[in-house]
Parts: sequence; C-alpha cells; structure tokens
Amino acid sequence: MSELQDRVAVVLGGGSIGPGWGIGKAVSVAFAKAGARVVVADRDLPSAEETCTLIADEGGVGSAVALDVADDAALVSVLQDVLATHGRIDVLYFNVGIGKAGPSMDTSPADWRRICDANLTALHVAATTVLPAMRAQQRGVILATSSIAGLRDVGFPHLAYGSTKAAVIQYLRLLAVENAPFGVRANTIIPGLIDTPRIEKTVAGSYGGASLAAMKSLRAAQCPLGRMGTAFDVAEAALFLASDRASYVTGTELLVDGGLAATTRQPERA
Repeated sequence: MSELQDRVAVVLGGGSIGPGWGIGKAVSVAFAKAGARVVVADRDLPSAEETCTLIADEGGVGSAVALDVADDAALVSVLQDVLATHGRIDVLYFNVGIGKAGPSMDTSPADWRRICDANLTALHVAATTVLPAMRAQQRGVILATSSIAGLRDVGFPHLAYGSTKAAVIQYLRLLAVENAPFGVRANTIIPGLIDTPRIEKTVAGSYGGASLAAMKSLRAAQCPLGRMGTAFDVAEAALFLASDRASYVTGTELLVDGGLAATTRQPERA
C-alpha cells in the first residue's frame, strides 16, 4: 500500500506510555507502511526510537526525536528542522493528551494551565508552524486525536482533559475552513474506549480498585460492539484521513468508538 508514498508525516506523541500499542505508535507505523517518511516525536526518546524500530521492521522509514510539546520553542524548532531536512511536511498528526482524573475541585489553576498547554496550546503552535509550508505547497493534512470525553461524560470526573479535547474539535473545524482555499485539510479523530497502555497508567484508578482485567471487561461492556477498540482501529482512520481517499473531507470529526456515542448503555438487570 502506497497511499502516502514519498510524503513526510510528523507524529507528535508517537511513542507509547508503556509496553504495547499506543495510538501514536500505531499511527506512525501505519503511515510508514503506506509509504510516508515518518518523524516520530515523543517526550520519551526511547519510546520514539522503539516506534522507529517497528517502522524499520516493516520496511519503512522513520526518525525519532525527543520533544516536550509544552515547550513552545522546542516544538517550533523540531518542526522547522523537519522542513529544513525534508523540504516539506505533508501530514501533521497531533496525538497528545494529558489530564488529571478525580474531583474537579482538585484541579488547581496550575493543573489546568499545564493540561491546556499540552493538549491545546501545543496544537496551535504546531499547526501555525507548519501551515505556511503547507499553504505554499497547496496541500497538507492536520489531524489530532480528541476523545469521547470531549463529547460526553465518561463516568468519572476528567474535567480539564474533557474540556481541552472538546476544544481540539472546534479548533480544527475553524482551522479547516480558514485554510481550505490553500488546499489544507484538518480533521479530528474521536476515539472511544481504546485498549492502550494509557488506560492502565491513567484510568485504572477511576474504576474503584477493580483489577485491570475487570476494568477492561467493564469498558468492553459499555460499547455496543462489545469490545474496546485497538490502537490500529484508530490508525486505520488516521490513514484514511491523511490520504487522498479523504480529499473532500475536512472540518469534521471521525468517531472511532464502537457505537459508544450513539447510545446510553443501561446496567444489566438481574
């Protein structure tokens, strides 16, 4: 498959928070398998390098870079280096999401700013850095991972995370309209309950002390399709939106949630 042949893709958050397949890792590998030269940026350099090893194992081309997206200057520098090295950026994928679960009153102003800087401000800095080059080449795709938490309550308090993920959706809608005359598309992917290493690290504590297996079972039961999604379910959606198959798709959202947003699941009755 060569849908992205000779294109340059940057995946921000292309590593994984733990062993297994995170969304950024899967998206990076999917883009590379489709022919893109992928720059994998992550705060954890060994994790980004692991993604690049997986890319190489598939016969693809990837390079790893350490980056904290909350550092505006570093983020701009990395993207400008990619432009200088490759002469273009065709796809920017923003896969960043931090939060603070628990009672909303426990989210301090400092917490709020930290989460907003990572989840939203960094998207703006990245987008505005690559847009001049995308406009000049009259083509480009900007994508971001939002969350079902940006649309609805997910059963436990996650205020700052959900609020910023909702803002990501509107940000890319507005960016898409403004940049459509220049051939630049922008869309959001909204994953539902996805089985990635992140859930063990950041979500498990919100399930009342349930074991990891029990938590996964509860999450699977919430979804009409009867299972959580995988990172590659999201990666396939990202590949479609990045490719010319989606050349008339911009300013919108693609739900990858097993039907979760379409219903309110009722508890099983005895």
